[in-house]
Amino acid sequence: MKGVIAAVPTPVDRSYTPIKDLFLEHSDWVLTNGCDGINVLGSTGEANSLDSAARRDVMTWAATSFPKEKLMVGTGTPSLKETIALTEHADDLGYPVALVLPPYYYKPATPSGLKSWYLALHDALGTRGIKIYFYNFPQMTGITIPVEVISDLASIAPDRFVGIKDSSGDLDYCRSIVAASPALSVFPSSETALQTAAKDGFAGCISATLNLTASLAAEIWSNRDAPPKAACEEIARQRGILAGPALISGIKFLVGERSGNTEWRRVLPPFLSLPEDAGSVLKQKLAQD
Repeated sequence: MKGVIAAVPTPVDRSYTPIKDLFLEHSDWVLTNGCDGINVLGSTGEANSLDSAARRDVMTWAATSFPKEKLMVGTGTPSLKETIALTEHADDLGYPVALVLPPYYYKPATPSGLKSWYLALHDALGTRGIKIYFYNFPQMTGITIPVEVISDLASIAPDRFVGIKDSSGDLDYCRSIVAASPALSVFPSSETALQTAAKDGFAGCISATLNLTASLAAEIWSNRDAPPKAACEEIARQRGILAGPALISGIKFLVGERSGNTEWRRVLPPFLSLPEDAGSVLKQKLAQD
C-alpha cells in the first residue's frame, strides 16, 4: 500500500449507530477523487468511541464494497484479546493491513512491555496473512512507540510488521524509522509531508484532511519527484485551516456540506458538533484564494 490514504470519518445516527449508506458514499467519493486507499476506523473514524459490534459492521461494509487492496482498518484497543479478535475479523474479511495502536491505558509502557504486547498479537494471528502497521499517536495515547521497538519487531517478524502511520507530526521521528528499517512503509499523517516524500523515503500519507484535499494530494504524490509548488502551498494552507482540536467535527461538517446531508455533522461524545456559524467560517476560509 502506497500513496494517498484518507482516514475516513464514520457517520452516526441519533443513537450513535454508524450509518451505512453515508459511509459508503463518502468512502467511494474519496477513492474516485484521488485517494489510493482508505483507512477505516482510525481516530478520524472515532473507532475508540464505538463498540466492537459497530466496528465489525463498518469493517464489513467497506470490505464488501471496495477492492481489498485499497483498505486498511484500525483494530487497536487497550485490550489484547479484543485487539486480537478485531484483527482476526479483519483478516476474515480480507483486509490486507490492520492499523494497531499501542495499549494506551497502563502507563508508563516500557519498551519490553510494548514488544511483548505486539508479539502476543503476532503469535495469536498465527498463519493469518494480515499485516500490521504500528499506529503512533502520542497526543492521544500518551505513548511514543520507540524506534528501537519498531525496528526490533520488524526484524523478528518482517512479514507481519510492515509499516507505520505516525500522527505525532514529528517528521524526524518518521525519518529515523526509515533509517532504522528501510523496508517499512512509513506514512506521516499530514499531506504537507508529500512534498519531501521521495527524498525522505515515505510511502505516502494517511490523513484526516484528505477527505477534503484528496485531489490536490494526488497531484503532489503523482509528481513527488518534482512536486508542483502551487499545489504544495495550497494544501499547506488548507491543512493549516483544518488542523486543530475541532479537526474531526470540522471534517464531518464539511463532508456533510459536500454530500448535502447534515447527519454527517453528528460526532460521538466527548466530541462536540461544530456550530453552524463556526462551520460557515471554516467554509469561507477554505474558499479564499
